[in-house]
Amino acid sequence: MKNKFLKLAVVVAVVGAGVWGSTLWTSNANSGATHTAGTIEDPVVTKSYVDEQIAKLSAGGSSGGTTGGTNGSDAGTSTKLEVVEVPVGKTLMAAAGSEVVVRVGKAVAFSSDTNGISDLTDGIDIKNGKNVPTNHLIWFPRDGRGIKGHSDESIPLTLLVKGNYTIK
Repeated sequence: MKNKFLKLAVVVAVVGAGVWGSTLWTSNANSGATHTAGTIEDPVVTKSYVDEQIAKLSAGGSSGGTTGGTNGSDAGTSTKLEVVEVPVGKTLMAAAGSEVVVRVGKAVAFSSDTNGISDLTDGIDIKNGKNVPTNHLIWFPRDGRGIKGHSDESIPLTLLVKGNYTIK
């Protein structure tokens, strides 16, 4: 009989504590709702405001594309990845901060100084004259660096380019 009374007392205490706790939690949640909608404490954002902000961001970007350059070279800039074909014997010179992915063909790094280009996929520096692997993200830390087709390659390179570049 003592065990039954003890078990009943524990059950009543647990249920009572649960009811008391939920009452406190609900009253605290209601007391915190003193903020008025649209104030600095509770800003309201409408769909039209979000659409307007997205339109502003979209208008600020460049649509990209390739334009004809002078002296027979092509120049381009893109904020998106753009498919670029580099003819046999030509070099794509990328501006600082540009990104390139070699898709088709055997490519070789070109650098006007002793440093190379960054292979972000493998985390290595590719020196001048070394092979550039396909499907790796290549980043150009400075101007004066580029990618050209391997000397025994007979097909044009197909690259994905993001950023400013010229083909020389």
